Amino acid sequence: MLALPWALEAPDRQAGKAPFRLRGERYSMKTRILICDDSAMARKQMARALPRDWKTDIRYAENGQEALHFIRQGAADLLLLDLNMPDMDGYQVLETIRREDLPVMTLVVSADVQPEARKRVTDLGAIDFVRKPVERALVARLLEQFGLYQPDASAPQPHNLPDNHTAPFSVGLSDFLQEISNVAMGQAADLLARLLKVFVQLPVPKITTVYRSELSMLLSAATEQQGTYSAVCQGFTGAGLAGEALLLFSDSTIEDMVRLLDYGDVESDALDIEVLMDMSSILFGAFLRGVGEQMDIHLGLGQPMVLGRHRRVDHLVEYHNQRQEKLMCVEIPYRLEGYEIECDLLVFLTEESIRQLETRLPFLTGED
Repeated sequence: MLALPWALEAPDRQAGKAPFRLRGERYSMKTRILICDDSAMARKQMARALPRDWKTDIRYAENGQEALHFIRQGAADLLLLDLNMPDMDGYQVLETIRREDLPVMTLVVSADVQPEARKRVTDLGAIDFVRKPVERALVARLLEQFGLYQPDASAPQPHNLPDNHTAPFSVGLSDFLQEISNVAMGQAADLLARLLKVFVQLPVPKITTVYRSELSMLLSAATEQQGTYSAVCQGFTGAGLAGEALLLFSDSTIEDMVRLLDYGDVESDALDIEVLMDMSSILFGAFLRGVGEQMDIHLGLGQPMVLGRHRRVDHLVEYHNQRQEKLMCVEIPYRLEGYEIECDLLVFLTEESIRQLETRLPFLTGED
């Protein structure tokens, strides 16, 4: 029998094989890449992290539904998938791919670096997990490992090649802040998850511009239930940036938090304050450190202060009401899976900080 030089390979996502493709054409044909992330900055970063000497045809999806539309049309060999997205998150996309047996390999690229998140996505069929911010060398190793990319030793070195994976869109300040907050949020959640042995449900960070006098209204909208809250605030400054971090804790959940932290069964005001200060130390420190590392700056932290206890949320920020300065706010509600615990982190940047960031934005996003 005559042996044919070309043979069809069947798709096998678990074994790390690509969808139907002719053997021998794997490295000569363009690999069809679909990058799915709600953040324009994340899509651009992921495109830049691909090997420069890799022949690709890249498409972009801003949400899970759009990604599934492309995949059902057979338009993608490899899906680079974020987890935290509005409407349809990455877990739901993976569940749909598995349920419909769609022929695509999926590499999850996420800021949610909790060990449980990695386990859940691989159980759902992802070939691997890459943490944000993405490292180009790691991506190349994984692509080579799964048979999707082969460096050409005879070609010019990748760092000498032009960047052919430039995304066809720009990044605004809100999108930049959302993505660096997303990465910092994931680092803080990982620390919290390991400490408490829980899974932290992560949202998409919300970026808004408000005046100080409007904070009461903003915070009332941010909290999901009526009742009283306690709050800790801490200022920060560095490299021309300044602002304040605020942690809101629902009083109805402090007892559960005391038990999770294993502080004993004795109820006291001192113990409640200790919980507030410890939680703020974990979340403020990890979040602001993560932001500083991504911007290559150091943010110095002021002394944390209990802003108020057992008060309505709008009463906790009365000291802001007499000032008209414009602020940019990052809002992150942390929720612990299996517990009725509410903890909202809000980070406010001053008006001068906003101007500084707008000036530096082309450099920070690599568009200069």
